[in-house]
Amino acid sequence: MPITASQLRADVYNLLDRAISTGEPIEVERNGVIVRLVPPRRVDVIDRLPRRNAIVGDPEAVVHIDWSACWNPDPR
Repeated sequence: MPITASQLRADVYNLLDRAISTGEPIEVERNGVIVRLVPPRRVDVIDRLPRRNAIVGDPEAVVHIDWSACWNPDPR
């Protein structure tokens, strides 16, 4: 539900803080026109990494590999 410009002016800092913390836009109506203040979507560092397929082939085959011949309990 849009708020009026007067309501925005009276409580601008609290409204902006709420929009930043929730990510929800603020709709302000002025002279019959609605203006939306939309905070930018936060992008996590993990989301910016390129997608890669680390396993080439059947992932189930990795589960059943016998590594006991290659494993050395004391690498010294």
